[in-house]
Amino acid sequence: MGTAMSDPRSAPKTFAVKSFGCQMNVYDGERMAELLAAQGMSAADDGEAADLVVLNTCHIREKAAEKVYSDIGRIVKSAHEAGREKPLIAVAGCVAQAEGAEIPARAKAVDIVVGPQAYHRLPELVADAAAGKSALDTDMPAIAKFGALPKRRKVGPTAFLTVQEGCDKFCTYCVVPYTRGAEISRSWGEIVDEAKALIDAGAREITLLGQNVNAWSGEDAAGRAQGLDGLIRVLDRLPGLDRIRYTTSHPNDMTQGLIDAHRDVEALMPFLHLPVQAGSDRILKAMNRSHTRDSYLRIIERVRTARPDIALSGDFIVGFPGETEAEFRETLDLVDRIGHAQAFSFKYSPRPGTPAATMGDPIAPEVMDERLQRLQALLNAQQHAFNRATVGARTRVLIERRGKLPGQMLGKSPWLQSVHLQTDAPIGTMIEVDITTAGPNSLGAVERVPVAA
Repeated sequence: MGTAMSDPRSAPKTFAVKSFGCQMNVYDGERMAELLAAQGMSAADDGEAADLVVLNTCHIREKAAEKVYSDIGRIVKSAHEAGREKPLIAVAGCVAQAEGAEIPARAKAVDIVVGPQAYHRLPELVADAAAGKSALDTDMPAIAKFGALPKRRKVGPTAFLTVQEGCDKFCTYCVVPYTRGAEISRSWGEIVDEAKALIDAGAREITLLGQNVNAWSGEDAAGRAQGLDGLIRVLDRLPGLDRIRYTTSHPNDMTQGLIDAHRDVEALMPFLHLPVQAGSDRILKAMNRSHTRDSYLRIIERVRTARPDIALSGDFIVGFPGETEAEFRETLDLVDRIGHAQAFSFKYSPRPGTPAATMGDPIAPEVMDERLQRLQALLNAQQHAFNRATVGARTRVLIERRGKLPGQMLGKSPWLQSVHLQTDAPIGTMIEVDITTAGPNSLGAVERVPVAA
């Protein structure tokens, strides 16, 4: 099945890729842009009408598919109002995988549909669509796309590197196993080679990505079995790489080897995003999270023993079907016991095809709203407290971009806080700073001037 245009059209010369959702979608969007550029197309300037628009979609948020159709409508309307021909429209990512042929059946303006495991075929699909042919591919081959992607040639000081895709956990609320497929790991050699290419292209910090990134496994160059900790240790030896991060992790794959890497590897930043989702064992079981409240707390204790200054981040869902007020208070208590530097929290919303979508006893929207406000108030207070605790600290900041004020630059601390300061240091520079101020979402700093000998 596919979509076919009624009339052939000239091949597009400019493109725009608009990515939504997680860091893996950001990575996928960057790779799609590189694929199109390798075909001789150029990225449209800001505000310029592109010949091809790629909507790289996320299916995690509520009504994700409806938002895609709304975006398609805006693109068509904008072209019509400007008296332009409608651009080629490609829907990529997880909504494309979930909806498939339903997308062009419902939105005739869509020319291309490509899933997250097939986007290496995007140039071919664009050519098919321009020729008026069917252009739909939602196959899920075993990670074959990476071998078809071009070499990384120019990146900023921070870069994403996908090492693992898919999920075997089957949490009852989540669509990822259905849109990204089973857990699969890229090979050791492929990852090391891409990391070297990223460093050569300008990266000083690399974030390893995966739906369950700490489930990565493989064999090293000597044929020895390795987990994510082994991969981190070999990347740490690459010249020019100053910082390593990874996300997103699952508690069940938080091995002692990975915890020890936080103690031993200086380049591995003291930040861990480890979603727990809820503080009630009954709700965790209903979610099929396969960890308990106590087992999660024991992991956190081991991590903090290995790296006392680590910043913790998590994900939380409120209003899961059947959640009582007492069970919600267990989540608040868990949050209070842990203390977070950052966190993400959401109201439960059903995803078609997931087991939780058919569970009874839904929570009233106004109850979910009130619970989310209470949870976010606590999480925001913890984040602000963590930021305030860094005032007076001396640390290193990687300069990533210019700020809004003259002479202002923005970067990240080791704990993933945004830091703004006045400096002449160029983008990509690692500088030593003293943290001077803390707001709810960012820090202020001054560059530390070395004392002459």
